[in-house]
Amino acid sequence: PAVTTVQLRSRILAAGRLSYSGYAESNATFGLPSLPGLSDVTSLLNGVTRMQVWQASPSDWRVDVLSDTGERDTYQHGRSWYVWDSGAELLTQIIGRSSVRLPQAADFLPPSLASRLLAEAGTRARLSLLAPRRVAGRAANGLRVVPGDPESTVGRIDIWADAADGLPLDVQIYARNTRQPALETHFFQVSRWRPDRTVLTPRRGPGTGFTTTTGSSLTGELSQLTPIVLPTVLAGQPVRIIPDLLPLGFYGHGLSTFVVLAFSGSTGQRLLSGARTAGGTPVSTGDGTGVLVSAPLVTVVLMHRDAGPRQHYRDVTFLLAGLASQQVLKQAAATLVSRPGEAF
Repeated sequence: PAVTTVQLRSRILAAGRLSYSGYAESNATFGLPSLPGLSDVTSLLNGVTRMQVWQASPSDWRVDVLSDTGERDTYQHGRSWYVWDSGAELLTQIIGRSSVRLPQAADFLPPSLASRLLAEAGTRARLSLLAPRRVAGRAANGLRVVPGDPESTVGRIDIWADAADGLPLDVQIYARNTRQPALETHFFQVSRWRPDRTVLTPRRGPGTGFTTTTGSSLTGELSQLTPIVLPTVLAGQPVRIIPDLLPLGFYGHGLSTFVVLAFSGSTGQRLLSGARTAGGTPVSTGDGTGVLVSAPLVTVVLMHRDAGPRQHYRDVTFLLAGLASQQVLKQAAATLVSRPGEAF
């Protein structure tokens, strides 16, 4: 049936509340190197991730990440979280959730990714319709989203959503001036689902282990951040949010947002060394040296301050990453290492 861009966008954003189950694959070709402590993230951005999903609601779901040797299942039920690792035969209960976390496989499912991208694109993006097609055996309407921010690395986003209920079935993200998507995630099979508690409740088999952990312990290198007072503006981009009690900040708007993190001591040096070994491009300013890692869609800059008037600030490495251009991130990094800095 005929549909307008505004109607289709609204249907896609409203589809997050639907109950559904299916099998999806995410195929990413970002080309980012595997950085120490961040390998779980870079693996999602390089190669194929196979996922089985059951969703009763946005806060009640299960996603199984399948591999040739087993699976890793994540369950959310309200504020309760569990992870089952079939290789270790271990069920882990996660107590509490950090307000900031690293990306996970569930974020790359078509419904999750489409709704987030549309929300971030905002009203400045240009919308147009694409020719209908079939995805996972279902008729789908197509929507093209072109970001309105010239500093964004995203050239366009193509979304195909179920013509009946608006559930996103296929999402393709293209970098600027490219013909192949840097990331495509799509369903091979999907259908509406009547929630079943036996599917959404983790169950241990005989002889398997059980443990508990906190949400903050799952943030990897984010647990090694050093407290630094960040500026309100970087490279002309205003701070978007600085989470309470966390030494990191988000800058920019929508699909050109980037994050700034500060690491001290060996953690920062290890990240820098890993980026250099992976073939990153050296960058330097009058106050620091670092590495630029550029890939389709994502830009990463690591910059270490060479010297400073305060001893606690001398051994700090800044990591900047996001959908902003190389020029923006290099300028932001230069500003950070030129500041005298303040610690909490």
